[in-house]
Amino acid sequence: MDFDETRLYYSHQSLRKRNDDEDANAINNDNEEQEENDGISPAVVRRHFREFLRNYRNGNQYYYRDKLTRLHRRQSEKLQIDLQHLGEYDPELLGLLRMHPTKYIPFMELASMDALKSILYENDRQQTVDGDSTNNNEDETAAAASTNESEIMSSSPIQLLFRGSLALTPLRKIQSQHINQLIKCPGIVISTQPVKSRATSLTIRCGRCLDEQRLSVEGGAFAGTHLPRRCSGPEGDQCGPFPYAVVPDESKFCDRQSWKVQEVPESVPTGEMPRSLLVAVERGLVDTAPPGTRVELMGIPTLLTTSADKNVQSVYLQVVGVERPKAPTVSLTPAEETAFAALAKHPKVYDILSRSMAPSLSGSYTVDIKKAILCLLLSGSRKKLPDGVRLRGDINVLLLGDPSTAKSQFLQFASRVAAPVGIYTSGKGSSAAGLTASVVKDKAGEFYLEGGAMVMADGGVVCIDEFDKMRPQDRVAIHEAMEQQTISIAKAGITTVLNARTSVLAAANPVFGRYDDLKSAEENIDLMTTILSRFDLIFLVRDTRDEERDIQICRHVMGVHMSKNNGSSSQQTDETSADIARLVQKIADTGEGELSIAALKKYIYYCRTRCQPRLDETSGEQLVSHYVQIRNSAGSKNSSIPITVRQLEALVRLSESLAKLRLDPQVQPEDVQEALRLFSVSTMVAASTQATSVQNDYGYTEQFLQLRLKKGQLVNRSRLLEEAAAQGHSAVVVAQALHAMVGRGEVQERHSG
Repeated sequence: MDFDETRLYYSHQSLRKRNDDEDANAINNDNEEQEENDGISPAVVRRHFREFLRNYRNGNQYYYRDKLTRLHRRQSEKLQIDLQHLGEYDPELLGLLRMHPTKYIPFMELASMDALKSILYENDRQQTVDGDSTNNNEDETAAAASTNESEIMSSSPIQLLFRGSLALTPLRKIQSQHINQLIKCPGIVISTQPVKSRATSLTIRCGRCLDEQRLSVEGGAFAGTHLPRRCSGPEGDQCGPFPYAVVPDESKFCDRQSWKVQEVPESVPTGEMPRSLLVAVERGLVDTAPPGTRVELMGIPTLLTTSADKNVQSVYLQVVGVERPKAPTVSLTPAEETAFAALAKHPKVYDILSRSMAPSLSGSYTVDIKKAILCLLLSGSRKKLPDGVRLRGDINVLLLGDPSTAKSQFLQFASRVAAPVGIYTSGKGSSAAGLTASVVKDKAGEFYLEGGAMVMADGGVVCIDEFDKMRPQDRVAIHEAMEQQTISIAKAGITTVLNARTSVLAAANPVFGRYDDLKSAEENIDLMTTILSRFDLIFLVRDTRDEERDIQICRHVMGVHMSKNNGSSSQQTDETSADIARLVQKIADTGEGELSIAALKKYIYYCRTRCQPRLDETSGEQLVSHYVQIRNSAGSKNSSIPITVRQLEALVRLSESLAKLRLDPQVQPEDVQEALRLFSVSTMVAASTQATSVQNDYGYTEQFLQLRLKKGQLVNRSRLLEEAAAQGHSAVVVAQALHAMVGRGEVQERHSG
């Protein structure tokens, strides 16, 4: 039995149907003339929206009746309206909302109050037995419905929030034709200001005659009102100029907060600065999105006067709905998902993906680096323990080595392929505030938060080039972000924690620019142990002199420069979903070829969102036994790259990422073996690298020079080199030893002439 079957309601009818009385009254009224031009009266919209709330069914359920009842019981103020439901009920009503939201939303909020009153009345009537009490309640409801509309509009306790699948409008595409229309914009909240109170209705009182007036504040979130210059009381002429003062206790206010929203990094055109927009949220939407949050805003572009020229006005977004997507999404078609599933089952999928990573970079030393970056892009599985502790699943990799070994190229490629978001930055041009977050002081003297690169890349990858060129205090600032994946702020009265769930791919040079074989790893690496232990894999990239290797690299470089496909990069970026599906399916069938950047990015996103592998007991025991062996063979406890429990967790993450690329929910023993191999050729090599045998030769050569050169003796340099060569010492090592002895002041070098 429906609660309203005994009552009379308006039936579903066309919004533009108006009776003769309305048409007659509209002739002599300017406002109603405007309504006649628009074709729809706000009163009709109010009545029609009330019908929608009471009559819309989702199956056998009255969807919004139940939501209004729960809203009343919880004493909440927010009622979410799905635009799809509104379009199903009446497309014309949805069109009015989209084209004139500022005009009709206040009346829709009144309609929600009307619907709630009728629902509460019917609920009470069903529980009432006495007919007289029923009549009294009906009279009271009718009296309540006739309350002054202006008072209800200024203090409506129900806030309508809208959501739906409108086409997304990028921030840089907001133009004059969007003003005062309902649009949906994606972006990232980069700063939030403190919550302020905005007056919706002011009660003012004359200081002399106590005359009171009520002023309604209209015009948007940043609108104001002017107090009357003269008193309108019976003796207003005697009250003087500006006699009125605001009575706060009898005025009505609502919360208002300003956000700064920036374009998402993946939508910014190459070579352009990301655009940002001022956003105003009110009432129940304040403090719902901290800096760094990705949001999809349902809002109304509104003009804001910021200069003396009234004809030139900037735009801000009046928000009427906030959606927080779970993660930045990459659209996948069914054909692509089928092709990706087939590729994941290929026995050589690991080799296919690794050779698709930066195919323009070649060399034996790049093979393991490509596999490590592939594991970084896939990442492990995030875990939340019962006590609330979170274990990161993101993998951090450091490339440390000589110049001209393609470290920066690896970083730039990873930032392009990273799904769903990748940010590339240079350590020399980055500060602690730029990477993490900062507290900024605005023109009014108030402080607000502004997120940095690691906050903006939440859920993706941050690539930091020239990592060794950063100031030490800036590197210390990212310690928390690399391990706990949060950024804590306690400045200027602002205390908060921001998410920074990102993988870090960094590149750095040794202390002397090039790796010095005469020095140990501790002397070559100018990074603190605390930050090195946070990298899961550390690669020493050496530019060694090997004839075969040099010939191979030269041929590859020449092939890249002479290739006829150098101009096809634009074609790769324009690949359609059908092209990607065909390419992936072909590679899955034949096992030959390389994935394009677009296909690789989508496959990485597909694996990250479809699979979260876990270790079993066998794999866990295998890792434990190997970790103990690795720790025992690590050597000195004072090594610059210590082997700690963090490295054990790194092995777990690597094993999970290797299982993820096959969409395997369980880590297999071969995944553990490959993770141990990658760890051995990277971090273990860097940790165990000591001065080579050249250092022993250096010691013998320096001892020979000390015995040969007596105090006060003058020796010809050429003759000294000949004597050293006769004793079996290398001329290069002799020159280095002499240079070191001169630097220490043990030997003075004099030039003839």
